[in-house]
Amino acid sequence: MPYGAEITEQDVRFRLWAPSCEQVGLCLAKGRGERVLPMNACGGGWFELISSEAGAGTRYRFEVNDGLRVPDPASRFNPEDVHGASEVINPAEFAWQDGAWRGRPWEEAVIYELHVGTFSPEGTFAGVMARLDYLVELGVTAIELMPVADFPGARNWGYDGVLPYAPDSRYGRPHDLKTLVQAAHSKGLMVLLDVVYNHFGPEGNYLYVYAKKFFTEHHHTPWGAAINFDGADSRDVREFFIHNALYWLQEYHLDGLRLDAVHAIVDDSEPHILAELAERVYAGVSGEREVHLILENDINTARYLGRGKYVAQWNDDIHHALHVLATDERDGYYMDYADEPIRHLGRCLAEGFAYQGEVSAYRGHAARGEPSANLPPQAFVSFLQSHDQTGNRAFGERITHIGSEPAVRAATAVYLLAPSIPMLFMGEEFAAKSPFQFFCDFGEELREAVTQGRRREFAKFTRFSNLGAIPDPNAAETFLASKIDWDSLHNDAHARWLAYYRGLLKLRREVIVPRLPGMEGRSARFEVLAPGGLRVQWKLGDGSTLWLLANFSRESIRTALPAGQTVFASSEEAAKSILGPFCVVWTLEPLAGPSQAG
Repeated sequence: MPYGAEITEQDVRFRLWAPSCEQVGLCLAKGRGERVLPMNACGGGWFELISSEAGAGTRYRFEVNDGLRVPDPASRFNPEDVHGASEVINPAEFAWQDGAWRGRPWEEAVIYELHVGTFSPEGTFAGVMARLDYLVELGVTAIELMPVADFPGARNWGYDGVLPYAPDSRYGRPHDLKTLVQAAHSKGLMVLLDVVYNHFGPEGNYLYVYAKKFFTEHHHTPWGAAINFDGADSRDVREFFIHNALYWLQEYHLDGLRLDAVHAIVDDSEPHILAELAERVYAGVSGEREVHLILENDINTARYLGRGKYVAQWNDDIHHALHVLATDERDGYYMDYADEPIRHLGRCLAEGFAYQGEVSAYRGHAARGEPSANLPPQAFVSFLQSHDQTGNRAFGERITHIGSEPAVRAATAVYLLAPSIPMLFMGEEFAAKSPFQFFCDFGEELREAVTQGRRREFAKFTRFSNLGAIPDPNAAETFLASKIDWDSLHNDAHARWLAYYRGLLKLRREVIVPRLPGMEGRSARFEVLAPGGLRVQWKLGDGSTLWLLANFSRESIRTALPAGQTVFASSEEAAKSILGPFCVVWTLEPLAGPSQAG
């Protein structure tokens, strides 16, 4: 790794890119103080020093302009939070025992998104590891960790990280994260990590002091000046993030990355940083094992998806359509789906995005999206809940708190059995009582501004007229309220939800997944049967045909059932060709002849 502290055979090499500095010092901890050693200028803004006075466990900082002492931006571990000293880590000390692991094909992915701090009572990597058997029994094949990069304070969603190479010390040491990954692999689970390459958090980011060229005023994002991916001296900035992706995949044996909000990554150069990062990652791990790169992209850009590119993208469109159908909420961004939610759902299931260049009323009548029907269904991650869609509500309500049970069960049966890749949000599978609220732990300068800003976000919603009731993001109680209550599994209602999810995921594993390999784009078509009725047909990879009939209305619909085996029906009336309210039927018509799968 060209950045940070690297242990060599006898010494430790320290490197820092500080183009805004004329000189840089290396501060090594000595007793209660620090010894400052001058670093050598190497040209191009780089400073380097190889020291025999440091080793694994040594605490260090860099002294930059006017004597300010800062952590290593490529720190592998910062035990005293984002303002404290970094610690030299020897990656070779961990004895990996997952040499036989080669990953899993993407078609097998059933993702479980979780936040390390609220998933378990301990709020640690070890706490996640303790529930791996539960996740295997549930039927998921991949856990996706919300960002773990070091963030300020004791609690955070992770999107305010400022040290992107350092697992946050609240969750454990690097050894603990590697232990979790290794344990997951031993049980057949992939581990994906959410990474943030579009901005740094507002507290603890010292790059503005010694590396101003990390940012550019030519582009702006919701967080201010954009990261410099295309301006002068952007090569070292691009390498910082490309090596970060390689670092997580190689040093931690992770199975994939989900890149957060790439619509906020601005790059007018060629190749685009997203294209270069994917090319370098696949070249770096080629032949070792299956590795998957996933995007979140609010503007529905399809060009980065496909073979040799990003394997999939979170599909907000299908979430929004399902949410409107299950809750009848129509404000905010849901207004774009309120006119014909069943048609939007059908297009998502058959073609990927609902918006493929159409005008978005919510976005000021601007065109949104690119054509996506040429992509296979597995290029899209479908979900009914996520940290965004739950946590960005004023009170963090889950869909089971606001939608009727029949409607939510119907939406669940649709997205878990569809050929696209399903993703659950922690606790969803048993209708967790706990909300997932927005929480953080900023210092005094930011604390009040964040609290008031959060409340202003919801001032335009009539149902949130009492802004003072909106939870304070900085209060410890907001974080604690968001922790999963595992004891609720002893309640019959929650146990029934869990059994429902397990049953659907078992059907997916046994009936749907074996037939997915080989699926291509333009393999599906849909038809709106009635205001709430939908029929979708897919040609699967083995040549068989999968049918979905769904009714999201409160009125029964009479329609002929497709030929074939009924895989799932939520109502006995469906056998009489009647789709009752919120009824879902899945039918499989196998390919006739000796090539029949399953």
